[in-house]
Amino acid sequence: MKKILLSFGFVVLACGFAVAQDNHAGHNHGTAAATTVASPANQQPTAVQAAAPATSLKPENLEFKKELHDFGTIAEGPDAEYKFEFKNTGKEPIILSAVTASCGCTAPEWSKEPVLPGKKSVIKAVYHSAGRPGAFNKAITVTSNAGVKVLTIKGTVEKAPESSVPANKSMMKAN
Repeated sequence: MKKILLSFGFVVLACGFAVAQDNHAGHNHGTAAATTVASPANQQPTAVQAAAPATSLKPENLEFKKELHDFGTIAEGPDAEYKFEFKNTGKEPIILSAVTASCGCTAPEWSKEPVLPGKKSVIKAVYHSAGRPGAFNKAITVTSNAGVKVLTIKGTVEKAPESSVPANKSMMKAN
């Protein structure tokens, strides 16, 4: 009797797995850029690329004065900031969709408003130097409808001097 129940359990499990695989076959989980559709002429599936909005903009239309800023040597503690200025040299408005830093020690700020053709805007990069002595080299990735640009900030954080006041390590209370 145990063998029959065990065999029945394996059959149910195998059938469930087969149904799950069959139902799963139509999903691409975003790994393919194409979708499959039937062509009316021959009823064979053909790949159709997802249509991206047509634009004449290119990454070069985000014309930065500088794409790399060297802070040189800065003191540990205060934030260091730099404003990367750029001009839209294209014929359409540029929309910055994301500006991301390579780590949490750098915070970018930018306008969410479209930058019209011929107009200028800035992306501010703020480097938090507190507790980060030594050299740094951080990337800021700018994603827009014109494409992707990478800006860089670098420099060296000079370790803050130790306090000249001796620390009171006594557990006694002073009167």
